[in-house]
Amino acid sequence: MKLPPADSELGKLMATLPRPGRIEWIGLRPKRDVSMDEVQQVVAETGAGLVGDRYSGGSGKRGITLIQAEHLPVIAALSGHESVQPATLRRNLVVSGLPLIALKGRRFRVGEVLLEGTDECDPCSRMEAALGPGGFNAMRNHGGLCARILEGGTIRLGDAVTPVD
Repeated sequence: MKLPPADSELGKLMATLPRPGRIEWIGLRPKRDVSMDEVQQVVAETGAGLVGDRYSGGSGKRGITLIQAEHLPVIAALSGHESVQPATLRRNLVVSGLPLIALKGRRFRVGEVLLEGTDECDPCSRMEAALGPGGFNAMRNHGGLCARILEGGTIRLGDAVTPVD
């Protein structure tokens, strides 16, 4: 996604965020068709993915997936559930406090790790089974963000999520 020029009015609006975000949850998918493991910290490898995640070493474009904490109650409501646990949605990081969509096409830090938002993380057909009938549609436009790992390091619960200008 090509961002508008930084000095344009739209560019200034898109670059302005109210505050840093925060990592609220971290999960890994060790293998296909198994539950996610909740962890306190994880190592991110440059150009690859998260150590212990089944996608590690795969496409760098989707080296890590993020979902917005504020969207979890929306997904729950739209899928007819009282609440939805992050592991059900199969994203690696749950971020609170900033709109993830604002990081699409931008570089940002999660603690010491440098990421680049590559694309929206659209739901897959597994969400229909995980959330029940309509689960796929409940996640549309709420699926989060995919990111490429540009500089590796350790991501920990509570780390700040901040855009890099």
